[in-house]
Amino acid sequence: MRADVADWVALNMVRGIGPRTANQLIEHFKTPAQIFSAPRRQLELCGLKVESIRELHDSEILDRAGAEMERLEHLGGTIIVRDDEHYPRLLRELYDPPIVLYVRGHLGAAIARPCLAIVGSRRASTYGINAAERLARDLASRGLTVVSGLARGIDASAHRGAIAGSGLTVAVTGTGLDSIYPREHGRLADEIISNGALISEFPLGTPPLAQNFPYRNRVLSGLSLGVLVVEAAEHSGSLITARLASEQGREVFAVPGQITSPNAFGPNCLIRDGAKLVGGWQDVVEELPRALKELILGSERESSGPRGPMQPLLQPVALSDEEQRVLALLKSDMAIHIDQLIELSGLRSPELMNALLGLEMKDRIKELRGKTFIKRL
Repeated sequence: MRADVADWVALNMVRGIGPRTANQLIEHFKTPAQIFSAPRRQLELCGLKVESIRELHDSEILDRAGAEMERLEHLGGTIIVRDDEHYPRLLRELYDPPIVLYVRGHLGAAIARPCLAIVGSRRASTYGINAAERLARDLASRGLTVVSGLARGIDASAHRGAIAGSGLTVAVTGTGLDSIYPREHGRLADEIISNGALISEFPLGTPPLAQNFPYRNRVLSGLSLGVLVVEAAEHSGSLITARLASEQGREVFAVPGQITSPNAFGPNCLIRDGAKLVGGWQDVVEELPRALKELILGSERESSGPRGPMQPLLQPVALSDEEQRVLALLKSDMAIHIDQLIELSGLRSPELMNALLGLEMKDRIKELRGKTFIKRL
């Protein structure tokens, strides 16, 4: 690791200096090291507050940066700074890119592929979760890296779908990499690290503060060729991400929703305002750069021919009579409890359990919390 990385890390840790100010300071002074050695008057003329200048001139900030780098190394992580050759190219195009990225996993391999962000409501419906997971799986299996934010609901489903499609996924967090938020996604975070990367611009120890997530959202869209919104309420962070994507010159996609659902407000408004309506993976691929689109569609034709929207990835597998009976009872947009399935199917409990297990192994259904089940799209 280069000796001056500690200067970048230290600058990123100074209170009162966000990414926009940090980039402006680097543009003016050329390097973080020159910022730390700049006279007080020059820093005042750049608009810095007294507290920030005091930290910049405190020799302990570099010691703290060194300790930060050691802690990250113990976590198995690395640091990429803005002028590093491995820094994501698309992200560098932003007017306020993160000056430091904390990374756990294999970011280089993930961003070597075209990236698509999939975002949506934390309080997603069964349909939204199903759609996000399916689209992520379809796109990841065709060589796209799925980027999302590790949040509950649509984000988690997008990550899981990408992993299920044997693809790569990147989670951009709004906390330090030493704390997973939400906590119940610890195992998912480990899977993401093994199948992509977990990244953050925030120093270790940063808690899940509300003001950090809009900063996180610009990184989500900044890494990606486009942003796909699955479900989003009227004043949601997902709409912020879509707006940022539009401002960054990225494509905006949306999955339409039922007009009676509050979570349909965001996607439906985006479609009304010009976002691409998505009903299957092909709708996303059609908007990718020409060479990339032809590569993906050409591979489809060479392998098994083009698939229709939202059709299964796998070839049809024969189902037993019990499995067919259970599958006919399940829906893709409403979960059904196992007790209700016993009542409706007429099967004995062992027979039902065997049928459910068989359907799960054949990737036809998914178990949700509380022993409820849905049909996969």
